[in-house]
Amino acid sequence: MPDYRRLSVVIPVFNERNTVGEAIRRVRDAPLPIDREIIVIDDGSDDGTRDILNRLRDSTVRVISYPNNRGKGAAVRRGIEEAKGDVIVVHDADLEYDPRDFGKLLRPLLEGQARVVYGSRFTGERRNMFFWHWVGNRFLSLVTNVLYNTTLSDMETCYKMFDAELLRSLRLTANRFEFEPEVTAKVLRLGERIWEVPITYAGREVREGKKITWRDGFPALKILVATRLQPLSSITR
Repeated sequence: MPDYRRLSVVIPVFNERNTVGEAIRRVRDAPLPIDREIIVIDDGSDDGTRDILNRLRDSTVRVISYPNNRGKGAAVRRGIEEAKGDVIVVHDADLEYDPRDFGKLLRPLLEGQARVVYGSRFTGERRNMFFWHWVGNRFLSLVTNVLYNTTLSDMETCYKMFDAELLRSLRLTANRFEFEPEVTAKVLRLGERIWEVPITYAGREVREGKKITWRDGFPALKILVATRLQPLSSITR
């Protein structure tokens, strides 16, 4: 059985002053069978988020700040570089996801059943998302399944939990929301089977600060196809 001792929670943040404090509190309080560390990447926030993070910074929360916005993918990649845990998960600061689900995601890793676990928003309790967001998510999952011979229900989920050694071995380049299809495609190219567990989801609306749009579907589709055609030697470092 793998000897996982610490979970690194990577939180990319851009202009989330209304939710970031509560998001970090929930991560701190989530029940876990192993230790945790919290790494917050402030991606050039200019709405007061940085002041809040400076007050929250302590021995359990590391904050890394960029002067300018570089994109979610770039922030997550920096968080992966900084992580010291044996397991890594990404957690958004917008309160759509519930860190009490971390235990569900951890179980298959701790039991040696998988090295990659995704939390599916389509198999658990949820606040329903907009129809066209649902269509986009299901379409990209379908394309992933066709290209990589798998049966994922939610490729675009934020809750992706990885064996840290495996995740660090990937050559990741995405700077924006295309991080999700890139990391998924490269894991599947390596022959890993992704385990899915149901999670709760409370999707927010544009007026509440949701940033991803239908336009982000095009680079996602492009990277899914491009990664399928890449030589296997270029997938890892």
